[in-house]
Amino acid sequence: MAQQQPRRLTLTVSPEQAGEKIDTLLRRELHLSGTVIRRIKWVEDGILLDGVRAITGQRAAAGQVLSALVSDPDPKYDMVPTPGPLDLVYEDQDILVVNKAPGLAVHPGPGHYDDTLCNHIAWYYRQTGVPADLHLVHRLDRGTSGLMVVAKHPHAQERLKRQLHTPAFRRIYLAVCDGVPHPDRGTVDAPIGPVPGSLISRRVEAGGQWARTRYRVLDTANGRSLVELELDSGRTHQIRVHMAWLGCPLTGDFLYGREDKALISRTALHSARLFLSHPVTGEALGWELPLPADMAALLA
Repeated sequence: MAQQQPRRLTLTVSPEQAGEKIDTLLRRELHLSGTVIRRIKWVEDGILLDGVRAITGQRAAAGQVLSALVSDPDPKYDMVPTPGPLDLVYEDQDILVVNKAPGLAVHPGPGHYDDTLCNHIAWYYRQTGVPADLHLVHRLDRGTSGLMVVAKHPHAQERLKRQLHTPAFRRIYLAVCDGVPHPDRGTVDAPIGPVPGSLISRRVEAGGQWARTRYRVLDTANGRSLVELELDSGRTHQIRVHMAWLGCPLTGDFLYGREDKALISRTALHSARLFLSHPVTGEALGWELPLPADMAALLA
């Protein structure tokens, strides 16, 4: 497969911008951070003015074209690329949105060296000639399915991470819980901290980090409830901890509820809707996925 062209951002200098330093134009007009600028200014074609290498202190004239390389100049694929499930929902030069399969770890770790979502994306990049390393914006627990966005270059990653926990970046989840929360809609504003002696468990505690989850019950059946949840913060296991604290742990949650593989082989949590502002164009984008079959069966 032919290598895709590296991603560059360009600006044709207007009369109003004439005389400005390149550094100023990169920051103010192309919204590049100091970190990105410092990285690309040492690359041969990192910053170009009318196709010629330029330095940040130069001043641009009206009509000149300023160009900045934002894709990884030398992708290292520093994890093992391996084929595997990769359900692409959306892709452009800057981001990749995937429907993560349940049971699939996001990033390599103990016991999962080459069978994670990142390994599969690295394989896809290599097979299709995408000049990019892995730039995660957020993560999903191994058992959680659904929408997740991955940046294709550091500039997109920075811009999206700044949106996290703001109205510009919304993540809406569906969960099946044991029991029915009372009231049937509300906000859980309860700090979360680590459980002493555990490497992974979390709990609600007064000295923990601020955490807030908004929820509403959509349906009930078989002693369970289908709950829609939206995060105002992003703590580890936040939804799972908050719903267990309300007395309605997620069905199948081995850590905070009761595991029953005869019912479902994972924690019943799905990233159903994702909204964000595109990191380069600023366009408002959104995606939605239906409730997975294994979760729907819990309410049938």
